[in-house]
Amino acid sequence: MPAPQTVREKIAHPASSALDLATIMRTVGDPLRLDIVRLLADDRPRPCSEVSAAMGLPVSTCSYHLRLLREAGVTRTRAEGTQRFISLRRDDLEDRFPGLVDVLTH
Repeated sequence: MPAPQTVREKIAHPASSALDLATIMRTVGDPLRLDIVRLLADDRPRPCSEVSAAMGLPVSTCSYHLRLLREAGVTRTRAEGTQRFISLRRDDLEDRFPGLVDVLTH
């Protein structure tokens, strides 16, 4: 019988050097996803459930939008037990595209 897995779940994120401006802009071009980015602008990691509640969305719909933001490199997702904490990749975005975060969050 295999031993239970104790390895922490690895959530895939694109490398900073792989961030693509066209992909990011296409992703945040959706008004709902732009609102999520603005919600995360205070740099406080939020659980998925909090993002979902703040946006007034079902968890499944919110998860879909959060996945697109993560895959585009806009957000980072950190697993902690069964919770997923979402934060803006402000430093990575600022290093790669100076001024972009300010434009998106104001």
